[in-house]
Amino acid sequence: MSAEFDISQTLDVKGASCPMPVVKTKQAIDDLAEGEVLEVLATDSGSMSDLDGWATGTDGVELLEQVEDGDVYKHYVEKTA
Repeated sequence: MSAEFDISQTLDVKGASCPMPVVKTKQAIDDLAEGEVLEVLATDSGSMSDLDGWATGTDGVELLEQVEDGDVYKHYVEKTA
């Protein structure tokens, strides 16, 4: 189901609704080094499209995968620059 990534940090935004998962993800990504992967755990179903849209429109990040695991949405974002 999910590819294995070398996760550098996990961000737990469960219980937060839009726009907080994206805001917190951006803040966490800023603290990572190039090539590191952030795992984001969210319960807001809107985070699937929100984080996809944010990553698509943001230079220096790549959304590697999104997984729905029960009521938790897992997002894997790599800092590419």
